[in-house]
Amino acid sequence: QVQLVESGGGLVQAGGSLRLSCVASGRAFGIYAMGWFRQAPGKEREFVASITQSDGSTAYATSVKGRFTIRDNAKNTVSLQMDSLKPEDTAVYYCAARGYTGDYNSWGQGTQVTVSS
Repeated sequence: QVQLVESGGGLVQAGGSLRLSCVASGRAFGIYAMGWFRQAPGKEREFVASITQSDGSTAYATSVKGRFTIRDNAKNTVSLQMDSLKPEDTAVYYCAARGYTGDYNSWGQGTQVTVSS
């Protein structure tokens, strides 16, 4: 079992920046990739970004490409640097992890990001 703990959410004005962090513990040696997802009020959870631990390859949702950067900071910690934030980025952001097979199956508790206009 993998435990994930996020930090770094908060309130920021449009155009500002925030940095989210996620620390994995437990059976973290089995992690193949880590990612960030978000869920806005009344909407389904959506993919934001991911990074594979083996080669550092990344993927981003179209809506955040060029504004958000996911990094593997080693020691089972990933971060999400969010720049040029928009009000539509307001959501609860979740860190997730997956093994070499299957889908994301470990989730953090979520951290609130609110962007004011």
